[in-house]
Amino acid sequence: MGGIGKTALAVEAAHQARAKGWFPGGTLFVDLRGYDDNPVTADQAVLALLDALGVRDADLPERTERQYDAYRTLLTARHERMLLILDNASDPSQYLPLLPGTDQHRVLITSRDSPNALPIRIIDLEALVPDESVALVTCALHDADERDERPSRELDSLRELTALCGHLPLALQIAAAMLRQRRHRSISSLVAEIKEAEDPTIVLDNGSPGTDLYGRSLVLRPVLETSYRRLPPAQARLLRLLSLAPGSETTTEAVTALADLGTEAASLSLLENLAATHLVAPVQSGEGSASVLRWQLHDLVRAFAVSVVARDQGLRKEGETARERVLTFYYRWADAADDRLRWLPGAVEPERFTGRKEALEWLDGERAGLVAAVLWAREERFTDTAVRLAGCLAQYLDWRRYFDDLITTMRAAREATHRAGNVLGESMAWNNLGIALRKVGRRDEAIDAHTCDRDLCQAAKDRPGEADAWNNLGNAFLEADRVEEAINALTRARDLHQVTGNRQGEADAWNNLGSALKKADRTEEAIKGHTRARDLYRVTQDRHGEAVAWNNLGCALPNEEWEEAIEACSRALEIFQEFEDWYETGQTLHNLALAHEEAARTAEARAHHLRAADAFTRANAPDQAAQSRADAENLE
Repeated sequence: MGGIGKTALAVEAAHQARAKGWFPGGTLFVDLRGYDDNPVTADQAVLALLDALGVRDADLPERTERQYDAYRTLLTARHERMLLILDNASDPSQYLPLLPGTDQHRVLITSRDSPNALPIRIIDLEALVPDESVALVTCALHDADERDERPSRELDSLRELTALCGHLPLALQIAAAMLRQRRHRSISSLVAEIKEAEDPTIVLDNGSPGTDLYGRSLVLRPVLETSYRRLPPAQARLLRLLSLAPGSETTTEAVTALADLGTEAASLSLLENLAATHLVAPVQSGEGSASVLRWQLHDLVRAFAVSVVARDQGLRKEGETARERVLTFYYRWADAADDRLRWLPGAVEPERFTGRKEALEWLDGERAGLVAAVLWAREERFTDTAVRLAGCLAQYLDWRRYFDDLITTMRAAREATHRAGNVLGESMAWNNLGIALRKVGRRDEAIDAHTCDRDLCQAAKDRPGEADAWNNLGNAFLEADRVEEAINALTRARDLHQVTGNRQGEADAWNNLGSALKKADRTEEAIKGHTRARDLYRVTQDRHGEAVAWNNLGCALPNEEWEEAIEACSRALEIFQEFEDWYETGQTLHNLALAHEEAARTAEARAHHLRAADAFTRANAPDQAAQSRADAENLE
């Protein structure tokens, strides 16, 4: 893309190659100015090349065809290898007539466009990595004043500055020039100025002094504008809409919905053409059937395109409609995926996803965009759909243990529903927020969240919701070692579920109540609770719930009944592995290890701890994985 440092790299490479004696015949350099208003034509460039080769005045042929003949004849006659750099080409017509026509010499071309139709070796340049960006700015400051201590004194601010510049060499050079000019001001002051403006190009271009080593103005926006103006209308429209997409990367399917292109094939073709201009980049992740192709805009390109939309009322309206389309798309399929994750035999089959694995793969591929789209709930136009989307993501984010995302989405949903007076939506958000807070160990906040949920449900006379709230409040009390309060809350949840006839909810309450009774040393009652939960889960054909009950039952059994405990946990393990629930698999393997320890089976216990470590690793639970490995090592 523009500003990536193509010319600087080409010139530096040429200097090093000449120093090593690779091109004893010399080097030729022509700036084709391909993205200026008046690009240099091949006919104009050949005159400059002939002049550099000593052909001028009376020796210069009058006719253009003869000028090309003279140029190629001179290159063919030179037996010592030469390097020809054709810089800043926007179209093959600028450089194809200038190729030497002999393999004796070498040609290096720089461009913002990939000439994929030509048999030319292409080297794509990407933005610098963070450490390289920091080094570039540091060197630029020390070259001007080796006593400049700001890079070492404000390393965190320098890292933030390079990130705001998108690690783009041109932006970094501009920032460095501004810092040299502001030698008595801090790096953090420039960071604050850029963040306040939101669009970095505004600050960088307004404060940019002078030109670079090649006499080109140190400016960002004109570089982006020239690339944008050259795009065909369909590609320009797609670039604008892509800048409005939620998340930093967008799948082809989501782009299709965003731009209303009808088919993924149509989107893919347009995206590939746009990628050839280096204004969008493809990002492939995953392997096999789980492989996902996403499309990414450089941060500065995104900021530029957003500003283009913001300045035009018609483009703003087009953009809002596009955002509505992609949000509707996300909600439809997230709802279907959530239905599949919650599906039990006898229920209506969800659309599209034939199994849990397929639903999880789709959610995994779209997660960043889904989470970002929920944050649109802060805007009145999108509130309702974004809040419903948040509800569809709760089970998935909890299952995958993306608790930070769960907290983020539920806070956004809670704020939006409270502002809109949507009591049931707000209670849902409080409930899911409480679950996430409990899972990350923020117990007091979790209790407060579930208390708010309960109070809202009671005020709305939502008995099923109140029952769920009591159940989750009981779990939060249990995590905080407030055991008697947990037992009271879970008993209340069980009774309410019985009154409303919700067997699934009753099973959950019995299961959790069993855990609380076990912690209160009421072992026989705990065993009864888990057994009752297991039987109810079987009635509702909830195999995953049945596995949880089996696992808890194994933990509730007295130590001397280790054989029964191993049997119960083994049944749970089989089901959890069937569901590919790696966290619960790890928990169950841990419990099996403890049962084998009780039976003095050290080798079996160690093996189960190590298997638990593997399962926890797959479940994105590194702390538990480390603990399981330590448990294995501590066994004699």
